[in-house]
Amino acid sequence: MSKESRDTALLPVGLHDALLTDAENQACVVEKLRACFSMNGYGFIIPPLVEFEESLLSGPGKAQARAMFRVMDPMTQRMMGVRTDMTCQIARIARTRLANAPRPLRLSYAGDVLRIQGTQLRPERQFTQAGVELIGSDEGEAYVEIIQLAANTISSLGVQDLSIDLTIPQLVPLICEGLSLNHDEAAEVREALNAKDFAALDALKGDIHDIAMGLLNASGGADKALPSLLALNLPEKAAALVDDLAKLVSSLDDLLPAGAITIDPGEYQGFEYQTGIGFTFFARGVRGELGRGGRYMVNADVEGNSEPATGFSLYLDSLMRALPQAEDAKSVYVPFGTDPSEINKLQDDGYQTVRGLNFDQDVPVEARRMQCAYLWIDGKLTKLD
Repeated sequence: MSKESRDTALLPVGLHDALLTDAENQACVVEKLRACFSMNGYGFIIPPLVEFEESLLSGPGKAQARAMFRVMDPMTQRMMGVRTDMTCQIARIARTRLANAPRPLRLSYAGDVLRIQGTQLRPERQFTQAGVELIGSDEGEAYVEIIQLAANTISSLGVQDLSIDLTIPQLVPLICEGLSLNHDEAAEVREALNAKDFAALDALKGDIHDIAMGLLNASGGADKALPSLLALNLPEKAAALVDDLAKLVSSLDDLLPAGAITIDPGEYQGFEYQTGIGFTFFARGVRGELGRGGRYMVNADVEGNSEPATGFSLYLDSLMRALPQAEDAKSVYVPFGTDPSEINKLQDDGYQTVRGLNFDQDVPVEARRMQCAYLWIDGKLTKLD
C-alpha cells in the first residue's frame, strides 16, 4: 500500500469501517430488531441525521449538549447539529407531526448517531442505535412492557447471561427536597452517592447522613438491596418512588433469572433527564452496556402540554460483541453460462452465489480464488477444501 493509500485509509479515532461479513451481520441484526419492534406494535420512523440544534437540545437531548457536532446551515445561516441520540428526535416527532395520533403512541427507530467523544467503555464515536418509545402513558405497566420487550428482543438475538441494573435518578433530589437541603448541600450529596464516596457521605450531618449511608448500602442484587431501600425512613415523594421500584422488580421476577436484577439508587450520571426509573442492560463478559432506557417527559407543545414517555435504546456495537460468532455465508461459485433458474434455486436455499464472468476461466481455481466454500458443477454442489 502506498503512502497516499495509507493516508486516505486512515480514519479519525472512534470511527471505523464495517466490512463484508461484519457489515452483513450488523444489517441482519438491525432487521431482526425492527421485526421484533414491529410485531409488538411499534411503528417505524426515520428522522434526519442533522437538525437545527435547538430541536436536538430540547428535552432529553439536553444531556448530550457537549457531545454534539455542530455545523452552519448555509441556506438558513442557522446552527445545526448531528444527532448524538435519537430519543430527542422521537420526542420532537411525537409532539409535532404526531401530536394528534392516539395515545399511548408506540414508535421505533434505528440509525447511526455521532458523538464528539467516546467513553472508556464505548470508545466508538459513531454507532447504530435502535429502540422504541411508548409515549403518553405514566402507568407502571409501561415500564414492564418496555423492559420485557428489550429483554426478549436481546435474548432472541442469542445474547447469553443478560442482566439489568435499575436506577432512580430522581430519588436523591426528592430526598434532598423533602429534607429542605439547599442547592449546594444537595449537589454534594448527589455527587458523593454517584461516586460511592463513603468518606464524604460519612461526614454528612443530620437525617441525610443516615439516609445517604443507607442508600450506599442498598446497592447490589435486588433480593438484598430492595428490602434495605424499603426500610429507609424517606420523605413521602421519595418513598413513593421506591414503592414504584418495588412493584417493577416484582413484575420482572419471571423475566430474568435470580441475581440478574441489580439496583443502584444513588446513580444518576447518564440518566439526568429521566423522571422515573432508569435501567441499563448488560451481558456478562461484554464491554459496554447493551442498551439503556427509562421514563422522561416529552417537551410541552404550543399549548404548554407535556406528556410522559418510556423507552429504551440498544447499541449495536455492544450487541455485536455479545452475539455468538456468526457462521460464514454459504458461498457457491457458479460458472459462466449456468442456467439462471439453477442460480435462483441456490439462492432460495440460502446460498450466496458468485458468478463466473467468462468461459475461459479455470473454474475450480477461480472458485478458490474468490474464497467460495462450494462449487456448482454439472447440477451438483461440490464442497471445496
